[in-house]
Amino acid sequence: MRYPEFLKEKGTIGFVAPSFGCEIEPYRTAFDNALKKWAAMGYGLDLGPNCYAGKGIGISNTPEECGRELTDYYVSQNNDCLISCGGGELMCEILEHVDFEAIKKAAPKWYMGYSDNTNMTFLLATLCDVAAIYGPCAATFGMEPWHPAVNDAMEILRGKKQRVNSYEKWEKEGLEDALAPYQCTEPLALRAWRPAENQPSENQMEKTDEAVMKGRLIGGCMDCLVTFLGTKFDRVGEFLEKYKEDGFIWFLEACDLNVFGIRRAMWQMEHAGWFQYVKGFLIGRPLCNGQEMIGLDQYEAVLQTVRRHNVPVIMDADLGHLPPMMPLVTGSMAEIKMEKGKLEVAMEYK
Repeated sequence: MRYPEFLKEKGTIGFVAPSFGCEIEPYRTAFDNALKKWAAMGYGLDLGPNCYAGKGIGISNTPEECGRELTDYYVSQNNDCLISCGGGELMCEILEHVDFEAIKKAAPKWYMGYSDNTNMTFLLATLCDVAAIYGPCAATFGMEPWHPAVNDAMEILRGKKQRVNSYEKWEKEGLEDALAPYQCTEPLALRAWRPAENQPSENQMEKTDEAVMKGRLIGGCMDCLVTFLGTKFDRVGEFLEKYKEDGFIWFLEACDLNVFGIRRAMWQMEHAGWFQYVKGFLIGRPLCNGQEMIGLDQYEAVLQTVRRHNVPVIMDADLGHLPPMMPLVTGSMAEIKMEKGKLEVAMEYK
């Protein structure tokens, strides 16, 4: 796994919009304020041509223009890292216009974003053997003041931190104010299961207050991950074989999927062979949090698959679309511990 150089003091941050840009409110105001904050911190700013564009459907511009921007800014020597402007809906359509061969040949560069940006963070690891940060998009950095999770993301980008911890509360409903901080009112309530001991049959899970898992981090937003299946961008099998001795921790979260969509996604990934060599699952709060449909809830939607792999799973983690989220380095080695209702992720870059 290749790890990029960290963002240095007075380095230059590049911004791209391979998914939604920051044309409309509240994203424009938030992004503009984030740029002011970074400039005040002494960083240079290198904005791609699509950052304020709104010409595409579900993305900032046409797939061709978005793919060109992403390639050009990744291989460019005018910036030291890239932060995506935002998430969106159809970043998958730009992939055929991204020159992954040129990206492979270029010096590795940190890319940060989440949600639809799974299309880059996941493929950088599985196609290019380059680590990426599954973390907040650029507009989030416009909040006043920064939440500790946002600061954690910046510290990872700067190489000042490799260990992140869960946060005490999470946001169920945010404010419409573009610069408002997270409105964290709901206490963190992790749930975990592990293979049951002293059970007469395999595939039995029991609830636990403590869990530990070690392996290489891989994953992202399930809505996006399942779109790779069966395409030329699905090189997961080769990636798994390359690092099979490490084993894998799959970190997963969902945006638009309801509980049945989550269960179908887990089934698809499993039957595509993606969960070979799995050592554990870290599951974020889904946007459909608390939903139940025809007797299926968000936990059983995942457990049905996890049981067959006899590994621990931690759910309702600070990961995904219900902030705050722990920034995770896709491709890194990690040890994840849950104890006393808290979570710690220690990452190694090897």
